[in-house]
Amino acid sequence: MLPVSAEVKTSPLQKANFCSRLFVWWLNPLFKIGHKRKLEPDDMYSVLPEDHSQCLGEELQGYWDQEVKRAQKDAQEPSLMKAIVKCYWKSCLIWGMFTFLEEGTRVVQPIFLGKMVSYVENYDPSDSAALQEAYGYAAGMSACVLVWAVLHHLYFYHMQRVGMRLRVAMCHMIYRKALRLSSSAMRKTTTGQVVNLLSNDVIRFDQVTMFLHYLWVGPLQAIAVTALLWMEIGMSCLAGMAVLIILLLLQSCFGKLFSSLWSKTAALTDDRISTMSEVISGIKTIKMNAWEKSFIDLISRLRRKEISKILKSSYLRGMNLASFFAVSKIMIFVTFITNDLLDNLITASQVFVVVMLFEALRFSNTLYFPMAVEKVSEAVVSIQRIENFLLLDEIPQLNPQLVSDGETIVHMNDFTASWDKKSGTPTLQDLFLIAKPGELLAVVGPVGAGKSSLLCAVLGELPPSQGQVSVHGRIAYVPQQPWVFSGTVRSNILFGKKYEKDRYEEVIKACALGEDLQLLEDGDQTVIGDRGTPLSEGQKARVSLARAVYQDADIYLLDDPFSAVDAGVSRHLFEQCICQVLREKITILVTHQWQYLKAASRILILKGGTIVQCGTYTGLLKSGVDFDFLLKRNEQEPSPDLESSTLKNQSRPLMRGAAPELQDVAYVLQDWWLAYWANLQSALYFGVYGKGETGVMLDLNWYLGAYSGLTVSTILFGITRSLLIFYVLVNSSQTLHNKMLWSILRAPVLFFYRNPIGRILNRFSKDIGHMDDLLPLIFQDFIQTFLLVVGVVGVMVAAIPWTAIPVIPLGIIFFVLRWYFLRTSREVKRLECTTRSPVFSHLASSLRGLWTIRAYKAEQRFQELFDAYQDSHSEAWFLLLMTSRWLTVYLDVICAIFATVVAFGALILVETLDLGQVGLVLSLTLTLTGMFQWCVRQSTEVENMMISVERGIQYTDLEKEALWEYEYRPPPSWPHRGEIDFDINFRYSLDRPLVLKEVEAPIDPREKLGIVGRTGAGKSSLIAALFRLSEPEGAVLIDGIWISDIGLHDLRKKISVALQEPVLFTGTMRKNLDPFNEYLEEELWDVLEEVQLKEAIKALPSGLDTELAESGLNLSVGQRQLVCLARAILKKNQILILDKATSNVDPRTDELIQKKIYEKFTQCTVLTITHRLNTVIDCEWILVLDSGRRKEYTRPYDLLQNTDSLFYKMVQKLGKAEASALTERAKQVHSERK
Repeated sequence: MLPVSAEVKTSPLQKANFCSRLFVWWLNPLFKIGHKRKLEPDDMYSVLPEDHSQCLGEELQGYWDQEVKRAQKDAQEPSLMKAIVKCYWKSCLIWGMFTFLEEGTRVVQPIFLGKMVSYVENYDPSDSAALQEAYGYAAGMSACVLVWAVLHHLYFYHMQRVGMRLRVAMCHMIYRKALRLSSSAMRKTTTGQVVNLLSNDVIRFDQVTMFLHYLWVGPLQAIAVTALLWMEIGMSCLAGMAVLIILLLLQSCFGKLFSSLWSKTAALTDDRISTMSEVISGIKTIKMNAWEKSFIDLISRLRRKEISKILKSSYLRGMNLASFFAVSKIMIFVTFITNDLLDNLITASQVFVVVMLFEALRFSNTLYFPMAVEKVSEAVVSIQRIENFLLLDEIPQLNPQLVSDGETIVHMNDFTASWDKKSGTPTLQDLFLIAKPGELLAVVGPVGAGKSSLLCAVLGELPPSQGQVSVHGRIAYVPQQPWVFSGTVRSNILFGKKYEKDRYEEVIKACALGEDLQLLEDGDQTVIGDRGTPLSEGQKARVSLARAVYQDADIYLLDDPFSAVDAGVSRHLFEQCICQVLREKITILVTHQWQYLKAASRILILKGGTIVQCGTYTGLLKSGVDFDFLLKRNEQEPSPDLESSTLKNQSRPLMRGAAPELQDVAYVLQDWWLAYWANLQSALYFGVYGKGETGVMLDLNWYLGAYSGLTVSTILFGITRSLLIFYVLVNSSQTLHNKMLWSILRAPVLFFYRNPIGRILNRFSKDIGHMDDLLPLIFQDFIQTFLLVVGVVGVMVAAIPWTAIPVIPLGIIFFVLRWYFLRTSREVKRLECTTRSPVFSHLASSLRGLWTIRAYKAEQRFQELFDAYQDSHSEAWFLLLMTSRWLTVYLDVICAIFATVVAFGALILVETLDLGQVGLVLSLTLTLTGMFQWCVRQSTEVENMMISVERGIQYTDLEKEALWEYEYRPPPSWPHRGEIDFDINFRYSLDRPLVLKEVEAPIDPREKLGIVGRTGAGKSSLIAALFRLSEPEGAVLIDGIWISDIGLHDLRKKISVALQEPVLFTGTMRKNLDPFNEYLEEELWDVLEEVQLKEAIKALPSGLDTELAESGLNLSVGQRQLVCLARAILKKNQILILDKATSNVDPRTDELIQKKIYEKFTQCTVLTITHRLNTVIDCEWILVLDSGRRKEYTRPYDLLQNTDSLFYKMVQKLGKAEASALTERAKQVHSERK
């Protein structure tokens, strides 16, 4: 296991005093570092003790367990929501009171403002008492602004932290559950879905906590404001409040829409990420079959569906945000119109008090309340999705591995079980077996007989429907498809055990890894990637075996460990490892290498899930068992229709530029107009004009008309602008996603080996999620507030020019602060993005190696590692929260000082100002204090969110393979002969050493060539060179055409290949065999018959239309290989390449298949790479590779005549009987061909 981080600095927050905590001074050293240089992961402070993933997860898990028990007792469904509420209600309630106080200060501000305006209204220079009182009000107003700033930040900081803790605890629980999923539950979920839960679902908790309390504070504040308004202007205030109530009702309807849209979007995102995950895992198969376009098409189709839902919810959001800006204006407008119609006179101080009271409602009721409704409804859907996942079946602790106080034993009694309860036919039936220490139990049988299922039953992965398994002793398990995790080779072998030099070296020797480790650059300290690169399949298999042997367990379950290695290594493993090191252990060996059966204590022959025979080798031979059995069961693999998916560049709407400015002009003009109207009204009130003068009446109607016009234009422009911004940004996200997708699938295979799956999925899940979801929202918010601030400042300076004196330095300070802040915050955001990837990689890797982790009882260690990755992400996330707090605290304090200067300035200069101006400037100052810091803060948020865009753009500009099609296209009939000629050097990348050195071989048309060599000799690399997975140096000619002169698709489509690692995709069997519906049903059945799978598929519930699980998990590995082989045969190309394509199939089936291939492909060129020498003995030529060089290239019979040849030595290692049989066969074939 790789350590997660080196030494970590303790957080200065733990020692910080009250003032330092309140004004975030403790972060200053970090900003100094960030100002000087780029931040490194080592600069981050360690996570606070109470925020550790493990503590938080276990606390919430405790409440959830209690809830599950309670629900079982009351026969109800358990509710995750209740568990969350029980866990977090105290902290939420305390911070809720802060919101209450904070919004209280918002309501008091207008009262002080009103008193100041009424002082100006009744200004009397000789009245010093009134002046002192006015100074008192000014001080009160400034204090309100400061107190509001402090409370606001305390509340937001603590609630965001509650959100973070809830998210971390939830991730801990999701991962813990993933490690315990039963096999039936694994079929109901996919890696993509779990990644989506961990990326896009849990982020709702960060968002919901911030706004949660406004659900009750908002309405309370509205009631308080209504009371104050009633005292000021009487019943006309009800008209304005009616607007608000209608809006709030509308918002709650929106909430329902949000939750239904989010649940649909989330399901579509699950599909897209699952498909993406399968594409990344099966990239080699996709590239060799030239299916990139169809997968781009499939994912683009899923993305289009997802975007259509996202656009709908974005439009709703846009309406919400537009209403935030327009609704206070509508309320004021309706109130004044009503007031005017009721013929109530109103003073200037009342005008401004009314305006400011409505403004006070603005944030809490028209921004935070709808946000709260939206976020709560989305969070409820996410909680439901997580709850469904947490309620999936867990693996039953059927057979705890009892510590062997007495005798170690494996005992199966009358055991029947099936993977799929619905299928009706059990996978294993009436099994009885006992294994004791020192016994080697060999399990053999045809493909799909239930051999791997037998081992799963012993592991406890396959629960019995009747009978039982008792296991006494510790188990070590080697899966059929070796699993390695990213870390060093040594950490993969030790797997958490202490390093003991002698034991370690003994294991390396027994598993024949010595030579391989010398070839690796850093020996056993070589870091291997997510999928085991740079190790070959055979090396991965031996690392997996070495891990088991090093554990020193009591019971060894080995699932076909020899299929990926050559005969020599296989013999070494059997003799040195299984017969020597494990001789005193219980070993259950599933194998297709029948030459080792003689050494087994007992042999178990399985067929169709039942034990056909059981006994010793000699005993079985005497009873007349011929070790040839027939074949059983199999299935298939998809890829979508081929339509070229084009990236449409969205045309940018022209209106986009004009709409925002128009709206804000209209918006600010309204305030200006109100000030003039207030002046006219107050003159009227004090009887300057006689009541009946028609001129004045006309004047008033004009004011009214103009005011109505401005209000309507504000609303219309606001909504248009909102919808346009969302449309453009969501479409940009769509375009960027498509470009990333094209770029990823045009990248060479090496890119996928170098980048863990989690890193790539992180960009397609979390970063794309940010672009779909948060970026448009924050961007729209920023544009709106920025234009408003500009407008407000403009009006203030125009009304009273001296306000420019404090405004200009204020602007400069803000700008400098923002610049200083962004240098650090951008780096913190970048670190937050990079520390997220290991969390996903670790999850994807754990899901792949689930059975191994559980067999070794390593769940706790993997959980701790996950928690460590979470903590390193929390370090960055917490700093991200704190840095933005640091900025907003300073901005708000500066705003409070600005408000104080303006308030006292207005009183000092009172003689030179008229009433409307004072009221306007003071009310705008109060508006500005919140707005200004929000605007700067959102601008920094937009900058930070752009990191996600930047990470996406990096993926649009990856190194690319050669073009898929060149102008020069080979003739459609090419290659009609199948002649191949190559003389090449080959390396996977320019910075890597050569893996093939001067390998040359001319292959005649329709020739059958066998390619052999020990594991890691470069056999699969030769195929990689033919397919140009990396460009070979030298010449490769196929039917006289240089392969470097034609496009990759033209080349790859003309060569059929079946690989050692079977890759199937979710979808039906038919889709897996024939992704583009090019063949008739009879052809599909014929090819299944050729690979001995017809019976098995017919036995499936829906035949060819049976749905396959993720990666085809409902088929055995051998069956998956056969499906991939059938797919290659179907293509009917002139050249067929089999790269160990039947390594997991029993020899009898293999023989039948090889025979069929020879019959059917007599007119084709066939290249067979194999470790089973009997499959290539019929070939016309044999190419022997060793350490990347061509050692021998001639006919098999000639090689066997030469006792010094490598091939001769390889055959001899099979044992005398097998060797003489092969020599005889070679001789026979040779004489037939003469």
